[in-house]
Amino acid sequence: MSAKQAVIAVLVVTMSILGVSASAQDEKNEVTGMIGRIFISDQGITGPNAPAFDPLVRSGNGLTFEVNYARRLLSTPIFAVSGEVPAAFNLNEKLNSGAPVVPTSYKQIFVTPSVRLNLLPDTAVSPWVSLGGGFGFFTESKNLLFSGTNPGGSSTSGVLQGGVGLDVKVWHRFSIRGEVRDFWSGTPDLPLADTGKSRQHNYFVGGGVVWHF
Repeated sequence: MSAKQAVIAVLVVTMSILGVSASAQDEKNEVTGMIGRIFISDQGITGPNAPAFDPLVRSGNGLTFEVNYARRLLSTPIFAVSGEVPAAFNLNEKLNSGAPVVPTSYKQIFVTPSVRLNLLPDTAVSPWVSLGGGFGFFTESKNLLFSGTNPGGSSTSGVLQGGVGLDVKVWHRFSIRGEVRDFWSGTPDLPLADTGKSRQHNYFVGGGVVWHF
């Protein structure tokens, strides 16, 4: 599956859910658009390709977009439980290293159906926590940092998602949201720059607008 196909699949599933949910008058739904950054810690290179100087793979803070559909499943004055599908798109995660065998960048997509618990859901300010899991998709650039062709390719992995956030109602059916999510995923395929890691934390920090309907 290519990155383009993954994006199309996410959009088709989301629109299908929206179509079904919109017909149910007693259901509470929301669509969220977010923008932020993903932060990934540096990783050391092991093996014969590790340079004496700067033997690290350093990740940039990739500009990331998140779209999210949620439906409220249970609601009380104290708490509400919703099912949500956050999908995060980091399409230019730049890399840097003292090792010339590292690709220049890669793309990552995370789709993680989750359960979200909101406190005081009908008040002006509602904190929440989220937990779920899904899949991640990685596509690497064709070029290495300094020269040469990257032999690595696309890969997928299972992803666990945990997040916290705050919703603030601002006008009628609209709220603003700030959030931090950790997409704990596999690592991109780096055949020439083995880091010895099979998992990595991808911390998304962002803000956006929620439409309730």
